[in-house]
Formats: sequence, C-alpha cells, structure tokens
Amino acid sequence: MGPRDRRRSAVALRYVPPADRAPRLVAKAQGAIAERLIALAKEHGVPIHQDPNLVQVLAALDLEQEIPPTLYLVIAEILAFLYAANETWRAARRTRPQRTGGLSGNGRPGRTRGGPSGEPAGRP
Repeated sequence: MGPRDRRRSAVALRYVPPADRAPRLVAKAQGAIAERLIALAKEHGVPIHQDPNLVQVLAALDLEQEIPPTLYLVIAEILAFLYAANETWRAARRTRPQRTGGLSGNGRPGRTRGGPSGEPAGRP
C-alpha cells in the first residue's frame, strides 16, 4: 500500500424522493479536501457512516451518477440508519424547550442551528 492509498477519502450521496430514482453521488474527495468535507458534514449535523470499502466503490462513480442496483441493499441499510437518527434528533428537539436567543447557560448570547435534515432551528 503506497502513501496515496492511505489518504482519507470521503463521498457524499443525495437522495430526495420522488425527484431521485436512486441515491446519487454528489461529492467525492481525498486527503485534505476529504477532511474538509467530513468537517462540514459534522458542522451541519449530517450523520456520517464510515465504510472504507464502500467509499472506494462509490468513488469510482461519476459525479451525479445514480448508485448501481448492486449497491441498493447496502445504501438502503445506511439510509434506514440515517432516517432513524433524524427521527431521534427530531424527537429530542420536541422534548427540549425551544430557544429564542437570549443568553445561553454560560452567559453568552444563545445560538441555534438547523438539524441533520437542514430545517431551520426552532421547527420540529
């Protein structure tokens, strides 16, 4: 395994039914750009699934290409995990008191942000 093979890789999929028939590859990166892609996903509450073998297969696709039918089962399992994580996040948001700004517990101005599905803060 050469040094290039040890670099971190990342891919991003988009799936918006019914507009998309299947998930599509919308980003792929290696090295520092992959690290930035992962950091942005974390920053925006996007759940991350780590599977180096799957990343390698998906990275071989062209951007905007639908995933091949041979990967449907694997991607469906990941999507099920992500949907469950999103529902858990939404349920937690509904049980917490809504913040409208003001001061946080540390005396600094409060801050809210959107959740993993991108909806604005303050909406269940």
